Amino acid sequence: MFTRNAADLFVAIALGVAASAACAQGPRLGQPIKPAELAAWDLHVLPDGTGLPPGSGTPAQGAKVYADKCSACHGENGKGGISAALVGGEPIRNMSSVKRIANFWPYSTTLFDFTRRAMPWNAPRTLTNEEVYAVTAYILSLNKLIGENDVMNAETLPKVQMPNRDGFIVRFPERTP
Repeated sequence: MFTRNAADLFVAIALGVAASAACAQGPRLGQPIKPAELAAWDLHVLPDGTGLPPGSGTPAQGAKVYADKCSACHGENGKGGISAALVGGEPIRNMSSVKRIANFWPYSTTLFDFTRRAMPWNAPRTLTNEEVYAVTAYILSLNKLIGENDVMNAETLPKVQMPNRDGFIVRFPERTP
């Protein structure tokens, strides 16, 4: 029969074996990511335009890209298709209001960032920076937020004043323009 000290010793040994097994090296799946590989995924764009890449685009250029790569889902002139409409929308009055880019999104840079990361849905991250600037310019133009001849780039895009810019409680006010 075990004595109290022998039982304690047995538990301590069992815990030690279990801890050493838990600390053993894992199954060695994957490999460490290199900084250059990580940089390709470091795509965040802040409201003030920090992180916007070089390039530019106009609404006219964006109309062509939109027709080729966006209209199948978002419909002709952004009026909606199998995916959400990109234009229109009454002012936000309550939580059930239909939210669109012009009446809900607070920053034009968010439109660029989302488009670059997630569109087109079947091939995300395949648009060039110029195509993203152009499509962003086209959508902003359709919503009458910029002129038909305006050029969107890293300098001009953050200056676009979205109608609902002040409609949110900002979590990090020091990071907003």
